Amino acid sequence: MDITKRRKFKNRIFHVLTFLCTLFGVIILSVLLFSILSKGIKWLSLNFLTNFPSRFPKKAGIYPALLGSLWLIFLTAIISFPIGIGTALYLEEYAKESKFTDFIKLNIANLAGVPAIIYGMLGLTIFVRLLGFGRSIISGALTMSLLILPTIIISSQEALKSVPDSLKQASYALGTTKWQTITGVVLPYALPGILTGTILSISRALGEAAPLIVVGAFAYVSFIPKTPFDQFTVLPIQIFNWASMPKKEFQNVAAAGIIVLLIILLGINSIAIILRNKYQIRIKD
Repeated sequence: MDITKRRKFKNRIFHVLTFLCTLFGVIILSVLLFSILSKGIKWLSLNFLTNFPSRFPKKAGIYPALLGSLWLIFLTAIISFPIGIGTALYLEEYAKESKFTDFIKLNIANLAGVPAIIYGMLGLTIFVRLLGFGRSIISGALTMSLLILPTIIISSQEALKSVPDSLKQASYALGTTKWQTITGVVLPYALPGILTGTILSISRALGEAAPLIVVGAFAYVSFIPKTPFDQFTVLPIQIFNWASMPKKEFQNVAAAGIIVLLIILLGINSIAIILRNKYQIRIKD
């Protein structure tokens, strides 16, 4: 067997292995989705969305957890989006190449791989105890912002790097300042990638539970949070609480909560795709 045939043979084997791995993942995901839908679809109703948690499965609802999740994601987006984009702009457009800049970029990349529970411990130490915010929504939002900021910064950097240098030079040739070039040329071109990375990062924050357990999001909340300094719970924690209860009916309630969470996550991801396609069309035009 010559070298060409050997390479083609190895290539076919690799294709088969990757296809089998993908197929295995799809099958497992399909089984899980089927199990969740079969258990939880019958428990979905308007009352389930508007009721408070209860000891009785048929009366249990996710209203406080749903509002808590919306509060958390809204504040997390407000905090992390400008800081992440601003940091990426500084590193790519203003910071000079140096060992210190490389050190910052390396540490940002490393922070993206830190386990979520570590951010929870950091949030508990700084926001809950040191700054005195307590076990509130703002503490959770600041903690989740720390969690997703490295991902937002890295994805924004990659989007900014994709801007052709010729566009920048053309803008400078017209007499514009650096800031005018960034706001008029660089950001509009990189916006699809920036929005996609940011929204997907925020959707990750919506599904996280470990940092919020450490910060102090409660499994049972009998009131609706009205300010950022109120105590709260979120959908992942409420689902975990139901899944750990001994009554079999609560497994179905937990499955219904998972369906609601999946719908929200799919909605957020769909928004990312729509925004990306919309701004890509504008750029092409």
